[in-house]
Amino acid sequence: MIIAVDGPAASGKGTLAAGLARHYRLPHLDTGLLYRAVGRAIAGREDSADFEAAAIAAARALDAAHLTDLAVLTSAETGVLASKVAVIAEVRAALFAFQREFALQPGGAVLDGRDIGTKICPDADVKLFIQADSKARMERRAKQLEERGLIVDRYVLYHQIEERDSRDMLNPHGGFYKAADAHLLDTTLLGIEAALRAAIEIVDRDMALKAGG
Repeated sequence: MIIAVDGPAASGKGTLAAGLARHYRLPHLDTGLLYRAVGRAIAGREDSADFEAAAIAAARALDAAHLTDLAVLTSAETGVLASKVAVIAEVRAALFAFQREFALQPGGAVLDGRDIGTKICPDADVKLFIQADSKARMERRAKQLEERGLIVDRYVLYHQIEERDSRDMLNPHGGFYKAADAHLLDTTLLGIEAALRAAIEIVDRDMALKAGG
């Protein structure tokens, strides 16, 4: 069973995907970490002439060992860098095979990101698109950062989220648009437990329908 979970930053998609993976005992890949790792690898070179070439090289050299420093990879600044490298077609191509191989492993997997149901796993058994308003997403991300002992400027964080949304929407190579056959789940007013229950209900219902139950 392949479950594709899409949505904008801090919508709750990563937490829900991890919860679904635990519930169904499937491996989980946060594909956003791939782009964040590439972005972090070329930090400080955003305005240089070789920015794209450096990002492409970093994407082609990426492996699982680059995905372990979550404190750095999940920072707001790295998120902005990720959205900048994600618009580069060659970066997306370099990471495509990594994601497809993970999805097609025996038994299936849960993947979350921005173009999972539309580009990476258009044949997924179940597709979810998670959304929440910008203010709710800002507050969630702020709390995550504060739990790590970081000082958060909510005004700056809110505008970083808005900026990233705008950039992703304009990304011609695959933004965070909902697949036509994806289920929309708005988590603005839902706690994680309620959101996870709703997601599990969607998955169970879809799989029952596929099985003819």
